[in-house]
Order: sequence, then structure tokens, then C-alpha cells
Amino acid sequence: MKTVGIVAEYNPFHKGHEYQLAQAKALSGADYAVVVLGGDFTQRGLPALFNKYARCEMALSGGADLVLELPVCFSCGSAEYFATGAVTLLDSLGIDALCFGSEAGSLAPLQDAAGVLLEEPEAYRVLLRKYQKEGLSFPAARSRALGACLENREHCGEPVSEALLHSPNNILGIAYCKAARKRKSSMELYTVPRYGAAYDEASLPEQEGAFASAEALRRALLKEMPLSRLSSFLPQSSADIIERERSAGVLTCDDLSSVLFYRLLSLKSGGYGDFADVSEALGDKIANSLEEYVSFSGFASLLKSRDLTYTRICRSLTHILLDISESFLREAASLQSACYARILGFNPASAPLLTRLSQSPVPLISRPAAADTSLSSFGRAMFRQDLFASGLWEGIRAQKQGRSFVHEYRRQILKLPEDSQKKFDL
Repeated sequence: MKTVGIVAEYNPFHKGHEYQLAQAKALSGADYAVVVLGGDFTQRGLPALFNKYARCEMALSGGADLVLELPVCFSCGSAEYFATGAVTLLDSLGIDALCFGSEAGSLAPLQDAAGVLLEEPEAYRVLLRKYQKEGLSFPAARSRALGACLENREHCGEPVSEALLHSPNNILGIAYCKAARKRKSSMELYTVPRYGAAYDEASLPEQEGAFASAEALRRALLKEMPLSRLSSFLPQSSADIIERERSAGVLTCDDLSSVLFYRLLSLKSGGYGDFADVSEALGDKIANSLEEYVSFSGFASLLKSRDLTYTRICRSLTHILLDISESFLREAASLQSACYARILGFNPASAPLLTRLSQSPVPLISRPAAADTSLSSFGRAMFRQDLFASGLWEGIRAQKQGRSFVHEYRRQILKLPEDSQKKFDL
């Protein structure tokens, strides 16, 4: 039995994701695909449009065999933490391979870049200091220093340049390579070239059936564009799930505006410097700007600067909202083994896979209530963060709908009927 892991958010699951799932199995020769899914808060520091159960259902319908939840401390972290949490989970479970999308489309330049960033040779450190002294921000200085270190290397006849770190999927791909190398993981790594719209392309393709970006689809859904206009970019199963979930309402960061303001106001006297991604300067700026607070998105835009991107600000605010400290995140990232693997859903035909994973040292969580007796003290703290994040997401949407809130303890693992899963003809 061979397994391949995929790390994703599927916010929402579209045809590009369906293609990657198929390619992951084909490239790796895997019998089963295990998806590590970001929960109800995403790597951009924003709430997912649809809850993790709906996105799990999309993934299973699109070809995944098992969906596990990435703990929230990693799922709304930087690329480094996001990748570390996912790679640690997959590697701890004994997954054989990891496949990810990239703009580079080739593994070698990503591995080379990961090596330089992980080992930090003297030439790289000298250049990094030089560019920072010239006034470049750390990310810009890092990109330029990396490009200079790699400029004499070629892959497939193409020189490697600092542009490698300007593409979102490449950045994540390098982070996966770094995390795997740091763990001395035996997982085989594969990358699938990204086709179609760019990761952050805001507009839908003019050609029906082309690969649209998740960002363009999110924008279209928030503008209440008719699903008939979007259906050509989505697998039918995803379109059906989105239609069902959309009627119940999607969630945006501004739905969290009041609760975030309460949290920021209540913590103001003690400062915000203990939270992940919040520097002393940013903490001071948050405190000094509270009187101008109107909404989550408006406040993030107000705090944005040349050195701090909108995404970084959103992550910082979400860490404050979810009570994720820098020290906790660092400790979580330093663990040699995953604390647990929370099962969101599976295809019943993958029963042999579950049997194999149950033999790993990582506790499989199928019932949230069982976590108290099966996890370490740190694992319980991490799992409580997951429960809180999902409870907050669900509670806010329940209020919007005027209905009662469904606690995580009442959620059941999603079991997809075998005949409803996508069958790939490869």
C-alpha cells in the first residue's frame, strides 16, 4: 500500500484541485491520497468561506481518501509554520509521499532554495545583511540574497532567480522542502506545475472550464454571482455542496469585527506582544489605532505598511483573536511527532488505510470527546484551540442565520458513499 499526502485549504475545491489530486496519485503511484486540510481559519489569517466539513466533503467527492484537520495554530500561521505542521503530521503517520503545486513546476530549484534557506551559508548571510542595510525589508532582502546565491545554477536550461520567492505556491513548496529536510523525512516529494490562473488572480477566466483561482471564485461568491456562471470552474460535486452551503451563508473576516474589537480592547492594557506574528512595533500600532477601529478588514488596511502586508496583519489579528501565542506556536513547531491526527472524513473504501494509520504512534481522533484521555497535556491544549476556533466560526454563522450553534462534540466523521467519489482514469 502506498500513500501520498496533500496539504490544502480547498476554499473552495475547484477543478485545479481535482487535477492536482489526480496528478498526485499518478506521479507517486499511490493507492490512497491523504489530505491535510486547514480548518475554519486559513493561512491568510481569514475565516474560510465554508466550514471544514463542507470542504472535507468536496475533497472526498473529488478523489481524496482521507481528510485530516491541520491544527489551527499551524493553519493560520506563516508558510514556515503551516508547512512544518503539515509535514510533521504526514511524516509522523508514515505517509510515503508529499505532492504540492508550484509555479516552478520542478522540484530541483525548490530543493536548492530550501537548502540555502535552511543552511544559510556565509555568502547568503553576507548578502542578506547587505540588502537589509540598503533599506530592503527582510522578505525583499531574503529574496534578493537567495536569487544571488542561486543565479549560477540551472534547471532544465532555465536559471534560478529571486523570482522563485515571489510566487505563493513556490514559497509554500520551498517551506515543505525545508520542513521535510529538517526532519530528515523519508517521504518522496513531488510537485505539480500550476496551470491556469495565478494563485492570487482576482478575475475569473474568460474561457469556460479553465482553471480559475480560488481567490477569483471567493470574490465571485461574495458578490453573489449566480452559480451557473461558476459551475464550469468547479467539479459538479463541489458546485452542489457550495449551492447548499451558500444558502446558509458564508463567513468573512468582517463578521468577526465585533468580537475582535472586544478582544483587542480587553487586552490593550497588557499589550499584544506575546501573540504570534505580533512584533512590539505592531502591538503599539494596534493599541494606538484602536480609536479608529471600524471593522476587521478596515483595521487590517489601516495597520498595513511597507514592511507589513495585509495578509501578515490579518494573521496577527487572528492569532490575537484565537489566543495563539508565539511561544506556543514555536513549541508546537519544535515537536518531533504530531500530537494527534483529527479525522474529518474518509471514503469507506479506504478502510485498509485507516487500519495502517491506527498502528502509528500518533493518536487518531475520531471523537473529540476522546481527546481528553488520549492526548498529552500539550496535545490537549492544541486541540482546545481547534475546538475554540471551530466553535467561534460556527457560532458566528449560527448567529447570522438565527439558529442554535452546533458544538464540535456533536459532529460526526463524514463517511462518503463509495459510489459518490470521483474516479480518475489515468
